[in-house]
Amino acid sequence: MRANGLRAKGKRKFKHTTDSNHSLPVAPNLVNQQFEVASPNTVWVGDITYIQTLEGWSYLATVIDLYSRKIVGWSYSKRMTSNLICEAIESAARLRNPGPGLIFHSDRGSQYASRAFRRRLWRFRMKQSMSAKGNCYDNAVAESFFATLKKELVNGDVYRTRADAREAIFEYIEVFYNRRRRHSWLDYMTPDEFESCTPERCVA
Repeated sequence: MRANGLRAKGKRKFKHTTDSNHSLPVAPNLVNQQFEVASPNTVWVGDITYIQTLEGWSYLATVIDLYSRKIVGWSYSKRMTSNLICEAIESAARLRNPGPGLIFHSDRGSQYASRAFRRRLWRFRMKQSMSAKGNCYDNAVAESFFATLKKELVNGDVYRTRADAREAIFEYIEVFYNRRRRHSWLDYMTPDEFESCTPERCVA
């Protein structure tokens, strides 16, 4: 390996993003791993992941529409607070302007159980749903997106600055993932293509 200029890629550091040991209110699981929905703005799912930079850890929160797997809102910050996910849900609400009754599903981390976030859901007339404690399968779509992002974009690298990481994430989500990345779940259409589909123009 030395003669060919190769080196092994070290094991990635792991950082917990879910703190479910709290006394805040916990919502019931309204989704129950039913990840297929018939129309947009019916169920959104959210989660938080970490991104490593030379300036320190930073955090990405996303909101995904289960109908098309489209990232409809996201937020990026150097702090993993309730403000991070509040900004993500606010960006999604501005973009989609959903009607009342939309279900927002997440894990039961303290950020999602916070009063600030619950007030946002109340303001947007959304219902809150939470996974069972320690069950990653209950939020599998959000977990799967982060696994894809880590594999296709980050790939074990450490960004030089937080600004560099934010720019790369913007390009991945807004330019590539929503518009160009095809999904087997969507009959190999992109999220944008799937949402613009009509029965007359799209036949599975």
